[in-house]
Amino acid sequence: MTTDDDFMIDQILFQIGLGGDWISTVIWFVMFLFMMVFYSKIMVYQMILKLDQSASMLEELTKKSKKTVVSKITKNPSPELKKNIDNFLEFFVIEPVSLDPYGIVKKIEHVVNLSEERFKYFASRVAPNLDKESQANIGMGLSAAISLNQIAKVVRHYVELIRKTKNLQLAMVLQMQVPMIERIARALYNGTEALSSGWPIGDSAGCIVAAKMIGDNKISEPEQDTVMVKKNIRGRQVFIIKAKGPGGRLGKPGKLVERLIRTNKVAKVITVDAAAKLEGEKTGSIAEGIGVAIGGPGVDRNYIEGITTAKQIPLDSIVIKMSQEEAIQPIRAEVLDATDKAMKLVETNIAETKQKGVIIMVGVGNTGGVGNDSKAVKEADDLARRVLKIVKARKQEKKSRFSGWFSSGIGM
Repeated sequence: MTTDDDFMIDQILFQIGLGGDWISTVIWFVMFLFMMVFYSKIMVYQMILKLDQSASMLEELTKKSKKTVVSKITKNPSPELKKNIDNFLEFFVIEPVSLDPYGIVKKIEHVVNLSEERFKYFASRVAPNLDKESQANIGMGLSAAISLNQIAKVVRHYVELIRKTKNLQLAMVLQMQVPMIERIARALYNGTEALSSGWPIGDSAGCIVAAKMIGDNKISEPEQDTVMVKKNIRGRQVFIIKAKGPGGRLGKPGKLVERLIRTNKVAKVITVDAAAKLEGEKTGSIAEGIGVAIGGPGVDRNYIEGITTAKQIPLDSIVIKMSQEEAIQPIRAEVLDATDKAMKLVETNIAETKQKGVIIMVGVGNTGGVGNDSKAVKEADDLARRVLKIVKARKQEKKSRFSGWFSSGIGM
């Protein structure tokens, strides 16, 4: 071989770590073998450490949410009260069997009704000195705390499973989901405070629109936890329906709408609700569409869709967009401002309706913090904007505290 060939081989060996003295070569091989054998295990241990921190954070949020609910019941909670709350955080609902789909909606409705009654009973038992509206808020706060507790338990389950099995693939899957899980968990924690305090949340948008349209008219309660007013709007008779406020309730608009359609000639049903926006869309933007804008297990939608399909009644919907996290947190200013625009769209829709008969308008959502008339809405609006200032001040304080800690750390 020529000298040039020898030089080229030496260069290649040097670039891959085999050039130079024999000690460097041995070290390179040892490191290579070490990484081949132990790299995956090192990755698993690193992931377990990070996932364990996330699980601990979620468990701490659960404890704080429980304290938040307890503080709304009494300032001096007894050990028995704390134990009762702890036990109720394990509450669960078993989904009905759906192998035979016939009658599944009735099964779901039965289970949902039982769940609601259990929440009402528990709230009245642990907070007998509070009024009905406050007890309803306690029930809603507990529902958010239960969801948060379940998330924390599931994450902890998988962390411990990864710790036992050293399963790298499972660790990677969970690690990829953690950022989204933490976002939802923080929203639920903030939602626990809002719901148990009786603050309007993002999901209250539809109820706010309905309450504004009710004005100062006298309401009736023809269905459990559901109020209604019949009034003239733009020359048309309109039934306005919403959940009974200002306690945290969802109402039962489906049954009421079905009964109204059976006893009246109905021209149209209009639903107004909050809707999940896509990333990049603006919070508070409004969209119009066709169908029944009611979320949840689908019982109310089934009642309305069934009767309107049989009688060929048009279904219009107006939604105010927000993220899933914003829907369960204190209502944003953009959503509050959008309710006036949504109300004008509803009134325009009513005026442009050509069919004869009455029109049904349903303000859908959790009515926590939102009363049943325009005066109550004004109070809810003032409350919501005060809450927004509190939330903003908390964020600034947290940001300042973090900046101060970071600065002191740099100076060390």
